[in-house]
Amino acid sequence: MALELRQQMKLAQQLVMTPQLQQAIKLLQLSRVELLETVQQEMLENPFLEEFSGDDSSEQAPAEQRERIEEDAYDRELAKDASWEDYLGEFASTPRGSQSREFEAAEEISPLEARYAAKPTLEGHLLWQLRLSSLTEEQKAIGEVIIGNLSSSGYLLATDEEVAALAQCEPAAVTEVLERIQLFDPVGVAARDARECLLIQIKNLGYDRDPILRELVESHLEDLEAKRYKPLLKKFHLDAEGLREYLDIIQSLDPLPGSSFGGGEPTYVSPDVFVYKMGDEFVILLNEDGLPQLQLSSLAQMNMDGASEKEKEYCAEKVRSASWLIKSLYQRQRTLYKVMESIVRHQRPFFEEGVTRLAPLILKDIADDIGMHESTVSRITTSKYVATPHGIFELKFFFNSGLELDDGSQVGSESVKALIKKFISEEDPKNPLSDERIGEMLKERLKVNIARRTVAKYRTALDIPSSSRRKEHF
Repeated sequence: MALELRQQMKLAQQLVMTPQLQQAIKLLQLSRVELLETVQQEMLENPFLEEFSGDDSSEQAPAEQRERIEEDAYDRELAKDASWEDYLGEFASTPRGSQSREFEAAEEISPLEARYAAKPTLEGHLLWQLRLSSLTEEQKAIGEVIIGNLSSSGYLLATDEEVAALAQCEPAAVTEVLERIQLFDPVGVAARDARECLLIQIKNLGYDRDPILRELVESHLEDLEAKRYKPLLKKFHLDAEGLREYLDIIQSLDPLPGSSFGGGEPTYVSPDVFVYKMGDEFVILLNEDGLPQLQLSSLAQMNMDGASEKEKEYCAEKVRSASWLIKSLYQRQRTLYKVMESIVRHQRPFFEEGVTRLAPLILKDIADDIGMHESTVSRITTSKYVATPHGIFELKFFFNSGLELDDGSQVGSESVKALIKKFISEEDPKNPLSDERIGEMLKERLKVNIARRTVAKYRTALDIPSSSRRKEHF
């Protein structure tokens, strides 16, 4: 059979993801910090992109001419991909009057006193005390080795012999320095385990003269943790009130002395959106503080008659890239506003009363409401945060499954979790609520039939132990 060449016509549909559309989709899912880094990097690399200064006195390019140049660039690029507006949809802006309020209104949700600076690390805090101590230089060198071998919880991870080998000294010298460091703030740091840590704190407080307290810490921490109190009452000839006094002392101690210190720079959350109540309505304000207002540089108007084809191609590409970035940022903000506006409509009871009124919601509900695809809603709600009258939440928080109520309506799973946590926090420690009883209470409060295993699943998700482990056995 002879081989031959043939021509064949074929009609097919396919989605072509242009580089510009890929860039726009990428911008949707960037967090605020990542977006700022991306914009700053693009401004460094693109000579035709600059930050709008807002200086009306500049006459380098009249406002009307600059606006016309930017619109022409946008139109040329949009004509190459007509699916852009279909992908991102239209934008219903709020009246300008609702945004005329000063930015301080949004700051009321997140006041200055709610912001915090980086905490000192445990290592830095101990080294500062070490340098101010009366120890000799040789002892300070040993102390630096000890501090360098502490875990994030403040426990010493090396033996005296290992520290001595690193510090090139005798183990006896290590023991002497270690006893001094264990009395640094926080007291009990550099202990080997929780038992030693608590004993150091008891001794520092002068409670070590009580043999019952000392033996409880030395030999019965596991019994206390499991709340096996009856054998202890019998062994030490105590009544319930006497044992409770010892428990109060032990619970006032810190078994993890290093846990209150940060391990490095904290993670800051800067809300992308502010939602605050103004009268009977909720006003949505996008947080554009620190986000550069971009525009095409005046270089985009320069005469290219004497330039080579390669230079013209380079400049055209950079102008195209700059105009698309400006348009993509604008579309990103439009999309974020529309999604947040829809969330407020669907979750108005939450914004009015709090997490116990959070309604069930899925991505498709928001997508259908604003006329966008679910993937767009998923991207724009990734790593985005909103400041509400009830705290700062990730946008993903508002999407949760629902439970069917007896009247046919639904309640959000997050609301059920919040009620379970509230019920348990108010229970009697001697008679904690069983999962079955919690289910009955939920039925009384919400009129919802919820199985015991479902209550157990939500309780486990909240990291709350079972009733048998929560019970105090006196």
